[in-house]
Amino acid sequence: ELPNTPSSSWRHQTYPVHRQQRMEDVLEGKEYSFPKEEAKILELWERLDAFKEQLRRTEGKPEYTFYDGPPFATGLPHYGHLLAGTIKDIVTRYASQTGHHVIRRFGWDCHGLPVEQETEKLLNLKGRTDILAMGIDKFNEECRGIVMRYSKEWEKTV
Repeated sequence: ELPNTPSSSWRHQTYPVHRQQRMEDVLEGKEYSFPKEEAKILELWERLDAFKEQLRRTEGKPEYTFYDGPPFATGLPHYGHLLAGTIKDIVTRYASQTGHHVIRRFGWDCHGLPVEQETEKLLNLKGRTDILAMGIDKFNEECRGIVMRYSKEWEKTV
């Protein structure tokens, strides 16, 4: 075995093929569409539950921990997040492919002050006195709502 590679029994496991590829099914040149092919692959991964299957197959392997700062809670993902996320994804996929168990946890950097400022603006609160009158528990609940506002977009994109 080469160092840092999975055992041969793990490496040679078979994966289900979604359909037999025929020569007439292969598209070339202008007929080939990267977005359509990507959609097909994503659908296949969804159907196979590929991410959970990869975790199952690496269970018991050495853990690989990758600390990553979570996304911002007060805005939508943009190109900068996608570029950095792609590099981070390459690192964790490589670790998994070289025989490590890599659990990914999605978290949030809630940036307390921006979340609080946005909540104050949304509720037309003018500062500490208004927050105390409303009740800190209610204010915190409103802040949680701001944090979760874009969560689905972040989870889908990142």
